[in-house]
Amino acid sequence: MNTAEQTSTDLRALVQAAGSEAAGALATPGWLTPVRERGARDVLTMPLPVRKDEAWRYTPVGFLERQSYRAPQVAAPGILVIADIQHLLRPDSVGPRLVFVNGYHAPALSAIGTLPDGVTLTTITQAPGQLPVGLRQQVERVAEHRHVFSALNSALVSDGALIHLAAGTILDSPIEILHIAVGTDEPGICHPRHAIVVDEGAQARVVERYCSVGDPVYFTNAVVDVHVAAGAGLVHERLQTESVGAQHLTELRVTLSENSFYRHVAAALGGEWSRTNLQVVFAGEGAEADLNGLMLAGDKQLNDVHLDIRHDVPRCTSREAFKGILDGRGRIVFDGRILVARDAQKTDAQLSNDNLMLSRSAEVDTKPQLEIYADDVKCSHGTTVGELDKDSLFYLRSRGIPESQAMRMLCQGFAGDVLDRLADQSLREIAQELLDKRLSTSGAALVEGESGDAS
Repeated sequence: MNTAEQTSTDLRALVQAAGSEAAGALATPGWLTPVRERGARDVLTMPLPVRKDEAWRYTPVGFLERQSYRAPQVAAPGILVIADIQHLLRPDSVGPRLVFVNGYHAPALSAIGTLPDGVTLTTITQAPGQLPVGLRQQVERVAEHRHVFSALNSALVSDGALIHLAAGTILDSPIEILHIAVGTDEPGICHPRHAIVVDEGAQARVVERYCSVGDPVYFTNAVVDVHVAAGAGLVHERLQTESVGAQHLTELRVTLSENSFYRHVAAALGGEWSRTNLQVVFAGEGAEADLNGLMLAGDKQLNDVHLDIRHDVPRCTSREAFKGILDGRGRIVFDGRILVARDAQKTDAQLSNDNLMLSRSAEVDTKPQLEIYADDVKCSHGTTVGELDKDSLFYLRSRGIPESQAMRMLCQGFAGDVLDRLADQSLREIAQELLDKRLSTSGAALVEGESGDAS
């Protein structure tokens, strides 16, 4: 048996061993049972991704060969108190907020408060018997499992946020979903699953964050399903700052109805191995999607984004702008695909991927793609890979700014196009501070070291 087969067998054993354990430990609702059963069946038949799979060609899953992960366990009550996570909270974070520790809802750390009429905010393990029909259908919907990891999430879904806005509801305060990983005796794996449904004419903002206390080794395998109904709008901001020993995978699926709007702003700054699969399906005419992302790949760090944008109907607009910063032996993978169907006339789609190299030892694998079957469209794509501008660096140094600080300033300017799209100042400041911290401990030192070696 080769290594891939052995690892795949280990995943199947994980599902089989965790089945009765999860059933006994989790108060999951019965309506989730079909999702679990479908996931368990698919895990037992689907292979692990290998380099021959085009979608995983540049994203090896070798960490599964090096590390065994423990089945999901409910975090012990009181493992964290609010003082332990104060530094992770936004200064103005008073709720509504759902906190998950090692994949499970932590009520003592959450702050739901009094919600306006028309807003449902709960979790899978806390869900009442009667959920809004659209929300329950979104969770029950068993989409095609495109790889074994999404099937694994369905089979072992631990917990997750359930968010529903009734038609016409306008929610001014952002809903925050905070995932926190805490070290355990053995490396853990968690499978959060979130569902967000915004009904006709409603508007909301969701802030989704993944972080850790200390430097635990773990694997986050998340699935997020979003449905934005006709005339509705959702701003979805995501910040991933997990530990250097973390592996992170998110499957994010978005469906947009007629004249709806969806804005995605994400910054992936942490983890040893991080991948986001982002699928947007245009299901109604006149919908708009504005997708933005920042990826940081420090030394021995891999950061990957795969886009699957499907323009299936006419007169829709999408903007995709993703940026990457690499140093040391960091690696970034970007695979952006826009499909314009035959009947999707008047489509307007613009895709760009720009990467800043701080080290000649780093690697970028970028592949923007347009697949167009309509003849009346306005579409473009492009990618750039470059180094810091030497004239700008010289200008800053000539004014007495140390080289490492000057480099960080230029990197912050490069990243600013993405981070400035975060809706509130506190979140922008958190992202900027974390980016500067990562660059100060890796990027600047590495580049100065390479400069010294070259001389």
